[in-house]
Order: sequence, then structure tokens, then C-alpha cells
Amino acid sequence: MPVLPSTLDIIVVNWNTGPLLKQCLESIRGASVQGFQLNRVVIVDNASNDGSADGIADAGVFRIIRNATNRGFAAACNQAAQGGDADFLLFLNPDTRLFADSLTVPILFMETSTSSAVGICGIQLVDDAGEVRRTCARFPTPALMLARMLAVDAIVPGLVPSHFMTDWDHKTSREVDQVMGAFFLVRGSVFRALSGFDERFFVFYEDVDFSLRARRQGFSSFYLSDARAYHREGGSTRAIPGARLLYAWQSRVGYVNKHFGLAWSILVGVATLALELPARLLRASFRKSLADARATMWATTRYAASLPSYWKGNVGHI
Repeated sequence: MPVLPSTLDIIVVNWNTGPLLKQCLESIRGASVQGFQLNRVVIVDNASNDGSADGIADAGVFRIIRNATNRGFAAACNQAAQGGDADFLLFLNPDTRLFADSLTVPILFMETSTSSAVGICGIQLVDDAGEVRRTCARFPTPALMLARMLAVDAIVPGLVPSHFMTDWDHKTSREVDQVMGAFFLVRGSVFRALSGFDERFFVFYEDVDFSLRARRQGFSSFYLSDARAYHREGGSTRAIPGARLLYAWQSRVGYVNKHFGLAWSILVGVATLALELPARLLRASFRKSLADARATMWATTRYAASLPSYWKGNVGHI
């Protein structure tokens, strides 16, 4: 009996990414699908108002879901994955562009018997200059978060490891704690076993949380240097720095609450206001950036108001 090829679903969540979305979709059309079957490319538009999803229609393997409101990244990913049974799911940011072998190489790697315990795979991500960005990260802990807020990493270099693995050039393959969610290739069986992303994370930390849960179930994350994709960081949230900061702070304290408990969550939540807030305002002052200061204060007032809900166990966006 012939062996059927592996199947792949690609999921792209869009929110006001301008021309980047269409560039991403064009790159998917140009990528090789040799050796596997591309079942679906599902685009979820989270109520964009910039026209970025205009003109995109169901055609061939491409499907589009248009949400009336912004449901957040994690919820939109789960929404797109519903009803699918693909062997692999690729969660791809709209600010990425694939190259010819961006799909074939990691899928071939995941199909090998030696990779059976790999649940998540990422590849090299390059910037506008073609330079490899250092995107893999260590699992965050409250103690390391607090040490970085206190600038221990700057005062005593080498004592506190950086969140991103900047000490490694990302030109070799290795197992890591977490690969960047911009190109997040997951075994379909693992995604379904973990019930997808935790939708309480509106944006940020949903990939960290998923990677940690996968690790606890015996599935590792692997960074594969043999394939590349282009990534323009912050394609959706670059234009909204206040909201970006708010979501990052909220998801961080929610992550701590979920995985390390209430006491650590309270400590990180208060330390964010006592340590990180003044540091950001001081940086804005040095830069003479009133816009940065305003964005920081906008995020701070909303973050402080949301903390009680997080400490009651409601992680994610409030």
C-alpha cells in the first residue's frame, strides 16, 4: 500500500498589516510543496480597517474568515484550526515571506524517525539585510524577569541569561525552549492534544505557553537552520506602541500567574509598575519622545486597572 504524503494547513492571522499580508500570501504560492500536500491556507482577518484583507477570496486551497471584532491572535488561530485534520499546522505571521524551501525542508525534517519527539519546529528568520535574526528564546521565569527589571543583566553581564538566545548565532540547528511564533510549525496531533492555544492570551506569550505545555507532555521545540523565511518584526502592532506594551505586560503577568502561582504574579505585576515603568519614562525623556511617554502612561493606567482580574486567575486580555 502506498504511503500517503503528509498534509499541511497554513494559518495566517491578520490585523491591519497593510500590503504585508498580500506579500505573504504571494510567497506561499511561490513556495515548493514537493513531498507533501498543502490542504488549506486559512486567513483569519480580525476586523482590520486598513483594507489589508480587501480582495482576498476563497480560491483553491485559500480560505478566508472575516471576524466582526478583533478576537485576538490565540483565538483566531484556534478558530482557523477547527475542523482540520492535517498532519502539520504552520502558524505564519503576515509580516513574513516564504522562500522556495521554507516549507519542504522543515516538514521533511519532522517526518524523520529521529524527530518523532519534536512537536514544534522553527526555521531561520532573516531581516531586510538578509541577516539571520536571533529569535529563539528561553522559557521565562519570574526570577529572571525581576532580575532584568533590576538591570542585573546590564550591571553584571553574564550573570543573568538574556530571554532571547543572543549568545548563539542561530546558524546551526539545535533543540531550544521556544522558537518564535512568526513561523511556528506544529504537529497536528500535538496541537489537538493540547487543545490549541490558550485563548486567555490575547496576543504575546500564547506561543511560550504552548511550547511549555508541549515540553511537559514530552514534545520538544527544535530550531532548524537549514531553511529560511523573511520576517519584519511587529507588522501588526508597530503602529500601536501603547497597546503593544499593554498586551505584553498583561500576557506576562498572566503567564506567571498560570505557571508559577499568585505570589509570583503579584510580585511581577507590582515590580512592572515600580521598576519597568520609571525606566521606560526615563528612556523616553532621554530620547525627548513625548509620544513614547504618552504610550507608556496609556498602557500603565489600563494595566494597573486589570491586575486584580489577573490575580483572580483570568490570564490574558481583559
